Amino acid sequence: MAVRDADRTGRRSIVLWCPDWPVRAAVAAGLAEHGHPIALVDKGMVFAASAAARRDGVRRGLRVREAQARCSALTVLRYDASVDQREFDPLLTAIEQAVPGVQPIRPGLCALRARGPARYYGSEDAAAAELLRVAAEHGSPDACVGIADGPFAAEQAARACLTQQPGSVSRGTGRTLIVEPGRSAEFLAPLPVDVLGDADYVTLLHRLSLDTLGAVARLDPLELEDRFGELGVRTHALASGSERAAVVPRAPQAVLERTAEFEPGLERVDELTFAFRRTADDFVASLTAAKLVATAIIVVVLAESGAVSERTWLHPRWFTASDVVDRVRWQLQGAGTDSGLDSPVVQVTVTPESVDAIGNHEDGLFGTGPDERVHHALSRVQSMLGHDAVGTAAIGGGRLLADRSVLVPWGDRVPDAVTADAAKPWPGALPPPLPATVYSPPVRCTVTAASGEPVGVDETGELTEHPARFSPAPGRAPSQVTAWTGPWPVEERWWDPDAARSVHRLQLVDETGGAWLVLLERGEWMLEARYD
Repeated sequence: MAVRDADRTGRRSIVLWCPDWPVRAAVAAGLAEHGHPIALVDKGMVFAASAAARRDGVRRGLRVREAQARCSALTVLRYDASVDQREFDPLLTAIEQAVPGVQPIRPGLCALRARGPARYYGSEDAAAAELLRVAAEHGSPDACVGIADGPFAAEQAARACLTQQPGSVSRGTGRTLIVEPGRSAEFLAPLPVDVLGDADYVTLLHRLSLDTLGAVARLDPLELEDRFGELGVRTHALASGSERAAVVPRAPQAVLERTAEFEPGLERVDELTFAFRRTADDFVASLTAAKLVATAIIVVVLAESGAVSERTWLHPRWFTASDVVDRVRWQLQGAGTDSGLDSPVVQVTVTPESVDAIGNHEDGLFGTGPDERVHHALSRVQSMLGHDAVGTAAIGGGRLLADRSVLVPWGDRVPDAVTADAAKPWPGALPPPLPATVYSPPVRCTVTAASGEPVGVDETGELTEHPARFSPAPGRAPSQVTAWTGPWPVEERWWDPDAARSVHRLQLVDETGGAWLVLLERGEWMLEARYD
């Protein structure tokens, strides 16, 4: 018996219910006026109605025309769940400050474990009174509190506290109803099965003459399991007051965004970055406290004129405070001149866009070694010379090899446009295997025939003579050509005289075994790449 009592005490739950919350949220959002008959409509049916509308016969589930026929002054609004949640969040925050450990069920309804609040405030009655005070201060003076064994019974107690008189199984006054420990089944027995909520399931129970929760509780749970499966087992547990569900408090979301405000506004970049340093330290410290690191951040700069500069910054590893300050400085320099901005800055906000668990970025057993030194060196050079001073290579689109090489600033993501270009077919591009060394820009070279005359391409696209000698640089002794293939023409933008380009590619091998890719453009041979 002691074990059962302890278990039951651990399952005691408090439920706060705010009647007509959707209507109240719509009024608070300025969509309707308080006291007027209001109906919120979802999918052509009345989702919620105000007390004034209910007095005229408007009920949930009515069609819009029928509701308007019953109440000619009815204000019809489209139901918006986001309005409910937005208006309910401040109340949840206030409840968490007074009674930690709240579980949102839906807007206007939340649950808490009873043991902690009852011990802190001295009793369950005192805890309920505190919740009602918080609700009244945040625009819900008619809120109700129910306390029972389990969230379901506590919710039914909250909904019944204004209509059901306290008796042998419950106590309470006004907007509080507390079901005595171990008496939840007796309290629930006279309630209709409609409180279960599932319309199709409730209709089937009525057809089976199971009109109250007490009738369901008197059945053998095995019979309900055979007929309804897991749903029948859960229904019997709810009706008999023996549900095993417990309140699962939400984890309050940590506020990781940090803002620095300047009054008066600052104009110089060095002044701004120096003043922002403490905010950057706080930003990184908050991430560390949450066991996170930021791999991408959003920096928003607000100028006194109202202009806003917003940019997303990436990092090859994770952001330190110095990295955040560097990104702010680079963004400020991009918005104005090196010595000052076009308008004084009054606010800088940094927000983590992408975070990762800090454990995934811990040093290895033997440290990070060369990777750490490389990263430190590149970041240092970038910090001194600017964001674009250090680049990493990415493959883009193009027919010539130099066009396919794209430099992306160290730490930035490859732009989507570059990735999209690389995925295009690009007819005329060199097929794999590609040469390992690409000269950008191409360097001048010579390709001559046995007669010593330069090799060219005629109007038909054929070589004027067979290549016999090749020199990779002017003034360098030529070597014998042992094999060659080509040429392949590349014609680009032939319809635009100003941007048209016509080149011919040629692959050749010299007597040393070196393989080269050369191209002829405007009568000159250029060395494009070498196969290593």
